[in-house]
Amino acid sequence: MRSNRANLRAVSLAATLPMLAGALALGIPAAHAADNPGRDTLAGTKPAWATAKADKGATSDSAQVSARVYLAGRDASGLAAYAKAVSDPSSPQYGKYLSAKQAQARYGATKAQVAAVKSWLKSAGLKVTGATQHYLTVTGDVAAAEKAFGTQLHNYTKGSKTYHAPSKAASVPDALHGAVLTVTGLDNAPHKASHKDQLPPPDAVFRNSGPFSSYYGSNIASTLPDAYGSKIPYAVKGYTGKQLRAAYGAGSYTGKGVRIAITDAYASPTIAYDAATYANKHGDAAWKTGQLHQVLPKKYTRTEECGAAGWYGEETLDVEAVHAVAPNADVTYVGAGSCYDDDLLDSLSKIVDNHLADIVSNSWGDIEANQTPDLAAAYDQVFQFGAVEGIGFYFSSGDNGDEVANTGTKQVDTPANSAWVTAVGGTSLAVGKGDKYLWETGWGTEKASLSADGKSWTGFPGAFTSGAGGGTSKTVAEPFYQKGVVPDSLAKANSATGNRVVPDIAAIADPNTGFKVGQTQTFPDGSQQYSEYRIGGTSLAAPVIAAVQALAQEARGGKALGFANPAIYAKYGSKVYHDVTDNPTGKGLAVARVDFANGYDAADGLLTSVRSLGKDSSLSAVKGYDDVTGVGTPANGYVDSYRRH
Repeated sequence: MRSNRANLRAVSLAATLPMLAGALALGIPAAHAADNPGRDTLAGTKPAWATAKADKGATSDSAQVSARVYLAGRDASGLAAYAKAVSDPSSPQYGKYLSAKQAQARYGATKAQVAAVKSWLKSAGLKVTGATQHYLTVTGDVAAAEKAFGTQLHNYTKGSKTYHAPSKAASVPDALHGAVLTVTGLDNAPHKASHKDQLPPPDAVFRNSGPFSSYYGSNIASTLPDAYGSKIPYAVKGYTGKQLRAAYGAGSYTGKGVRIAITDAYASPTIAYDAATYANKHGDAAWKTGQLHQVLPKKYTRTEECGAAGWYGEETLDVEAVHAVAPNADVTYVGAGSCYDDDLLDSLSKIVDNHLADIVSNSWGDIEANQTPDLAAAYDQVFQFGAVEGIGFYFSSGDNGDEVANTGTKQVDTPANSAWVTAVGGTSLAVGKGDKYLWETGWGTEKASLSADGKSWTGFPGAFTSGAGGGTSKTVAEPFYQKGVVPDSLAKANSATGNRVVPDIAAIADPNTGFKVGQTQTFPDGSQQYSEYRIGGTSLAAPVIAAVQALAQEARGGKALGFANPAIYAKYGSKVYHDVTDNPTGKGLAVARVDFANGYDAADGLLTSVRSLGKDSSLSAVKGYDDVTGVGTPANGYVDSYRRH
């Protein structure tokens, strides 16, 4: 289950959702098991919480199971190899993409494989209830599932609840010759939802109080205490497209002819109106008829558990940010039926199977500890199919820094940890007078409140509130494109062989130097009205980078950039990136913020605080590659560097 990334108040208001715990032992999906002759083991299908200590005994044979059996296709290793080759600028196959139909014909499951898998499932007593080109859905009782997957299901306590899960990793018969990639759903944490859900109305209104700066440093808080030896500016009211385009070197490019998809869960009922109103108010090009499309599921589930209305703001931010930076790009919003992995995977597959776009922005995720290897394999297969078609996926890296304050454990977020996606980190951005780029720091916020007498900041600089997600994966091996760029101190932090480090690239994310969005919200009197507020999070960075990539694709004559990481790292160390550090001016940086205590108006008083910049938990933005901003942010010349000379 995934939470969205929108960061309104510099503490994540992202729907905090019950987490799906999962195995961390990452194996090859089908390893040959010495203790299981005649069977291929599907590594990672037994979750980490299914321990001997938590074991409450065998699950009743008559209990029901719903699962997805993912198909490996006819050449899984060939798919990964071609995905790498078409994405690597140094490869002769670079840019030789396949159509969705060609990709499926070359790498998808054969009719014979599908028939063999169906026959095996049915012979065990399971009912095949549905099929896509990627997986079969099955239902049946526990006895049938145990027979099919060569494991016993037991009941285990997880927190205060009890769920069933495999007592050892699932396996499939050797006779299937590796036709099965993995199976998900053999554990039933969390519960299944009913199908009666309707989408709720928008969340309660959130507004920022003033005073504000109109550009960075324009309004100095002269009556407030000093920070770092001088007076500090009030936070900006919220940057708009013109300022972001200037900061990241858009030039005259607009994303014309480029298709961007955005995935989130659910769908804002007011998106078309909000996006049109916002563009009109802030000088962005008007949306043309047919420029914004929505692809939505037949039904929505788990709207309460997933905080559906909280996702409306995420969609609104993503759509408005993409259009602000790439005003002529075509935008398709693909809404998932819930915040669960199955539904989000279906959304990503829709984009790939129908080639709905070349660039996909995704502002959602979860902690790596909740990513089971079975799901990682399913996600990576979608990303690899995307890569061979020339589709690149961009994921926000997270809003909780190293995750220690949030989870007690230093870890990265997922799916940003996949070696097959571009993980987008975050910065605090200073754009000055005349839209001039001044500097960026890594995004990491510490907050201290104004003392009662107004003469000092209590406990300055205060506690960590939020920051760009980053660090070293514990489960994903170091990808080829990071070798020679990412320092060993990061790459080998968890193992001598090296792991994936997050992020790859970065853009504006700090809500204290955030972007202004406009959204229909529910006011205290119950009315629903359009209102604007400043927002941040790597939720903002991901669509901004997706939009910059659309400008780069236009500069390249419209030829898709595909999975962009090899090209992004190939440009490392050149002038096309701002090399972001936490201390760009040589002294501490902070802004003053005044907020409504109730989030709406001054009726319950105002809260004044100082927000220090560039303090991202244990992570640091330093010269060169770092685990807050990756290779840096796009500078003047980045978009142009894709031009065919």
